[in-house]
Amino acid sequence: MGMNTAVPAVPAKKMKLSRTKGSWGLYLMILPAVVLTAIFVYVPMSGLLMAFQDYKPYLGISKSPWVGLDQFKFLFEYPDSIQVIWNTLKISFLKLVIGMISTLGFALLINEVKHKFLRTSVQTFVFLPHFISWVVLGGIFIQLLNPEYGLVNQLLKALGQEPVFFLGSNHWFVPIVLLTDAWKEFGYGSIIYLAALVGINPALYEAAQIDGAGKLKQMLNITLPSLIPTICVMLTISLGGVLNAGFDQIFNLYNPLVYESGDIIDTFVYRIGLIGGNYSFGTAIGLFKSVVGLILILVGYRIAYKVAGYKIF
Repeated sequence: MGMNTAVPAVPAKKMKLSRTKGSWGLYLMILPAVVLTAIFVYVPMSGLLMAFQDYKPYLGISKSPWVGLDQFKFLFEYPDSIQVIWNTLKISFLKLVIGMISTLGFALLINEVKHKFLRTSVQTFVFLPHFISWVVLGGIFIQLLNPEYGLVNQLLKALGQEPVFFLGSNHWFVPIVLLTDAWKEFGYGSIIYLAALVGINPALYEAAQIDGAGKLKQMLNITLPSLIPTICVMLTISLGGVLNAGFDQIFNLYNPLVYESGDIIDTFVYRIGLIGGNYSFGTAIGLFKSVVGLILILVGYRIAYKVAGYKIF
């Protein structure tokens, strides 16, 4: 008759402590990132107090007078604020939709290219614009769209059309912003979808081919449904920046002639808050944007969980 030897249970705290000691090298490796994050992200958060003050640089945060929510009231009472917020939401939403369609479309198309050299070459070519600064691209587009000697207007003149001041027209400015942003980012943005496409089980396509399904039906019934979780994740992430319509791009392309259609929250803050010296107002808008972004991320996360079952915690 054999004897059962019971293994003594190890307390959970001891197991956790043992795992922590065994991973000290990993903790040490991420220590510089934690320190930098604390210094450049969390410590500056004390500056949010300026949003509730009439901040004066010579008085500092500790001695500047408190004004409560006056800066936020000023945001909505300022004559141009509503137009600026509307411009921001419109440009951000259109960028989100056009960017999603262009990146997903390109990923689906390039995924069908079987020639490795051609596929790699095209991907490299379309990825490059992402790494070029808007300072450089802004100068290039300003020259291309110049109403006097720009290449685009030279072509219009050759076709017998009148030249158009694209970057000085409220009718044309937003479409130019949307098209140039999509051109710059669609290649790089497709990386996530290309990675998701690689993860789709090839057996599904083989079974569909046996059943007589063509490329279009395979895309509608296999590819797109398989990409829904990834699409939901990307939309959820993008919602957090819905009030960031692209300061770098618009600042380098716009001018006073298109403030009506192209002025966004960030450029507005730059002029009123930084150039005008109203630092409290700029901080208040930054806090407002952060709160709205957090709410939209939570809402998007909830929708993603309901639609695609995606969740982080």
